[in-house]
This record gives sequence, structure tokens and C-alpha cells, in this order.
Amino acid sequence: MARKRKKTFPCGHKGYGQICHRCAEEAKLKERAQEVKAQKKQAKQVWKKTFESDPIDLTGLMPNLVVKARNIIHSLHDGQDYRDFGGKRLNYDRQVISIPLNRDYRMICHDIDGKPTPKSVVSHEEYNRTKPGA
Repeated sequence: MARKRKKTFPCGHKGYGQICHRCAEEAKLKERAQEVKAQKKQAKQVWKKTFESDPIDLTGLMPNLVVKARNIIHSLHDGQDYRDFGGKRLNYDRQVISIPLNRDYRMICHDIDGKPTPKSVVSHEEYNRTKPGA
């Protein structure tokens, strides 16, 4: 019985089959990586597009803060009280309402016709610097 001889594929690998299975597997992995990269790129574009409908600028915030800010904005729009979110009126200007998003960020709202209207999201440091007397 004759032994099969290994052959050298055009890629330089050696084997017994019709194709180089090592190169075929590598090509399959590269293709899958490209698909994943394309999906991530598309998801990022969809995420960026959601900022167009926000009433205030939320770009530059961490995703969890963006989601929390959007939930608060929608709840305020639906009539929920700002105090439910830990918000308070500022002493120096009772028309300005501060709602904490976390330890580092605050949403600033203005009381317009008895309804809090979001104006901006600022860092806690920036928030402390802008208060008169601070």
C-alpha cells in the first residue's frame, strides 16, 4: 500500500487535502472580525444619531448618564416632580433647579410657567463655580 505524500500549498503550509485548512480557518476568522467591526460601527452611528432628538446637549457624557438624563427629561416632560429625582431649587435663584445625575454631574433646569425645563448638564465642579458666593 502506497503512502500519501504531503504536498505544499501555495501559502507555504504542508498538508494532505485539496485546500489548506489552516489558511481557510484564518480567512473565516478575518471575515467574522470584519463583520463584528461593521456591526459596532453601525451601532455607534445609530447611537450618535439619537443625540439629534435631545433637547439639550448630552454629547461627551458617559452612556449610562445619557440614558439617565434622557429618562429624567422624559419624566419631567410627562409631569413627574423634579424632587422625585433628588432635585432642588437653588437658594440664589429659585427659578433654577438642580437635579443630580450622579456624584459628578448635575442637570440644570429652569422653572418656566411652573414646569422644569432642562437647559444643560454640567459637571459638579462647574456647577459649584457658577454659583454666586461660592
